[in-house]
Amino acid sequence: MKFYLETPTLKRKEDALNYLKEHQEYDSDINGTGGMDECLDELTYENWLEIQDKMTNEKYAESINRCPGKTYFLIRKEDNKIIGMINIRYNLTEAMLHFGGHIGYGIRPAERRKGYNKINLYLGLIKAKEEFNLDKVMLDCSVDNIGSNKTIKALGGILERCEIDPDDNTLTNVYWINTESSIKKYNHIYSKHI
Repeated sequence: MKFYLETPTLKRKEDALNYLKEHQEYDSDINGTGGMDECLDELTYENWLEIQDKMTNEKYAESINRCPGKTYFLIRKEDNKIIGMINIRYNLTEAMLHFGGHIGYGIRPAERRKGYNKINLYLGLIKAKEEFNLDKVMLDCSVDNIGSNKTIKALGGILERCEIDPDDNTLTNVYWINTESSIKKYNHIYSKHI
């Protein structure tokens, strides 16, 4: 199967909202949406798109105490469906360098355990290197999130530390990935999917 990252647009509204609703149906955490999960409450999808446009502006991001970044849909070419999302952040604050990191990601619940998040992260590393010129990226996840830990390690993640994240009081693994070496090293595995 083939996948690609797509910048969110209005034409994806129905699929995007279905993506969020599926998480609700499965009672699943929602990660890597760049705040799109707020569309389940008070935010409209159109408002979220406007915010996404602004998030590439560093001054705007700072004004709302965030880091600049971009969010992408992971699209499966065969059925033109949103399978996952990935949020890439740059010019991180000191706090985000401690917990949070450069990349957040997720796969819709019905499509998990199929290796899709590894493809999602591989495509994200390409974006991080080519679009944001990031030589290395930091990612974190709960020690209990076996799938995410496996995904990060599968793309060359090196464990830096394991600490309690004070924001959610969760024991968290913090990894670093060298973008260029990971892209080259795993090209033979993931290039057939992109």
